[in-house]
Amino acid sequence: MRLCASRPLQLDEYITGIGDVNRVINMLVGDTQRITEYARRGFVIEQEMPDNVHTAYQRLVHAGFLRLI
Repeated sequence: MRLCASRPLQLDEYITGIGDVNRVINMLVGDTQRITEYARRGFVIEQEMPDNVHTAYQRLVHAGFLRLI
């Protein structure tokens, strides 16, 4: 059996490791978009998204973090 996992990191440690805060935010926005979009397309099952997560996603997109899918 194969297992894919990562070690636990605080967000600031992850950003430091990547070296580019804008890239990390764009990655998170894209991941959040895929949760909804892939379910809409039938690729995965629908996942519940808390209102505060959806609101934060919309604010980030509105702020220009548009590197999605």
